[in-house]
Parts: sequence; C-alpha cells; structure tokens
Amino acid sequence: MTENVASPPLKLYSSWRSSCSQRVRIALNLKGLNFEYKAVNLLKGEQFTPEYEKLNPIGYVPTLVDGDIVIADSFAILMYLEEKYPQHPLLPSDLSKRAVNYQAANIVSSSIQPLQNLVVLKYIEEKSGPEEKLHWVQRVIEKGFTALEKLLKAHAGKFATGDEIFLADVFLAPQIHGAINRFSVDMSKFPLLSRLNDEYNAIAAFQDAEPSKQPDAPQSSS
Repeated sequence: MTENVASPPLKLYSSWRSSCSQRVRIALNLKGLNFEYKAVNLLKGEQFTPEYEKLNPIGYVPTLVDGDIVIADSFAILMYLEEKYPQHPLLPSDLSKRAVNYQAANIVSSSIQPLQNLVVLKYIEEKSGPEEKLHWVQRVIEKGFTALEKLLKAHAGKFATGDEIFLADVFLAPQIHGAINRFSVDMSKFPLLSRLNDEYNAIAAFQDAEPSKQPDAPQSSS
C-alpha cells in the first residue's frame, strides 16, 4: 500500500483470497498508489448485500472506487489504472509483446479462474463431493498452465514477456499462488511458471499483495 499518491485514496473492495482482487492489489503496489482496503467477506455473502451490489451489480470482487468513478471487474480496473496512472506501465509499447500479454491474461481470466471460482467449486462439492471438486480444479488449472507454458516459451525473460513486469505477470502471480497453496497442483510439470513464481516471490509489490498479508486474512492462513 506504499506511497501516498492519490488524495483522497482509492478504495479497493477486496477479499483476501480472491485472485482477482490480488491482481489489482499487485498493480496498485507496482504503481505506488495508496489505497483504502475495504474487506468483503465472500463466505458470509457480503458481496450480495444491496449496498455492495450498488457498486458491483454482479456481486463479485474486486471493485475500485476512485472519487466518483466506480469500476467493477479486475480487467476493467487494471485498464483504468493503466490509463489514469501511467507510472510503471503494465502494457509494453511493442504491439506484438502487448498482444502476448493480453493472451496470457485472458487465459487466466477466461479459461482458468472462472472455472474454479467460489460459486463453481461450491456447486461441484454439493453435487459430487470435495474429492471431485479438487480433481476438477486441478484439471482446469493444469490445462491452462500447459497453454501458458507453450505461449510464453518464446517470450519469457526474467518475467513472463521479457525482463520487465507487465500485465501477464499481474495475472499469473495470483493464479500460480492459488494453484500451489490452495489446490496442491504439481508445479514440476510447469518449469517456466515455477521459475516466474520464484521471481514474483522476491518482489515487495507481489509479496504485499499475497492473501496472507491482507487485513481480512484469517490468522492461520498461508
């Protein structure tokens, strides 16, 4: 939550373990933007209260409030931040490299995360039990990670698309973190993503955005 740049500060409605929220926390940290953390307890259903649905009609996290502007959906928030707060750009100037960043981000946000979100996992557990829930989410993540390994093989440097942190990294870090810490995915199958994860774990902007570091995280979380 770093330096005080915005006054009054941005407000981020976030949930500690939400990977979508974590993406935005990383971006805010990278850009050095101060923000007020507004916890939303998903297990208690706070995302469905009339007050919250005025901000986010679909009842998801995150939501960003910047003065009179309210933005729901992590991708929309990140694009807004990129345009309004251009420090530490999340998109490279090179068009082909930018396209790779969009592809990687979309694999995470369209082909992995929605298939393992809280609503889907709860439904699978109710219908088929906790063991099938874990098998499902591991299959989804491993399919997406296999595609990401292929996509990024020709583009990765120190980070996903070169030697600078860009949009792809902001999406990858939370997804990898969740795969390891929540869903016990065997990362030995994914050497490139494992190496990137080591890089992310050494950077303060990523460390400070981790689920266990958030004010609404349970004390026993990791």
